[in-house]
Amino acid sequence: MIEVCGADCTTCPDYQKTCDGCRKIQGKVYWAAMIGTDVCPIYKCVSDKKLAHCGQCDQLPCNLYFDLKDPSYSDEEHKKGIQLRVVRLKELT
Repeated sequence: MIEVCGADCTTCPDYQKTCDGCRKIQGKVYWAAMIGTDVCPIYKCVSDKKLAHCGQCDQLPCNLYFDLKDPSYSDEEHKKGIQLRVVRLKELT
């Protein structure tokens, strides 16, 4: 299940336990509170632009991808994750 940002929810340990994916929960992911919001900024951006996913945006990957780094990932892991999500999204277009 590829989400609007290119994440594969089926690889997340929280999927189907505390989260059903951004489309179903309208971007209200549990970690959003940790960054001072109630909705994932990427989900909100896609919604505001009325896109199906980030792969339809000519700014992919934008600064949101780089700014929303899981602190448990190294910079290298974060960049590789972004690259993988971009590839997934390009395959959807």
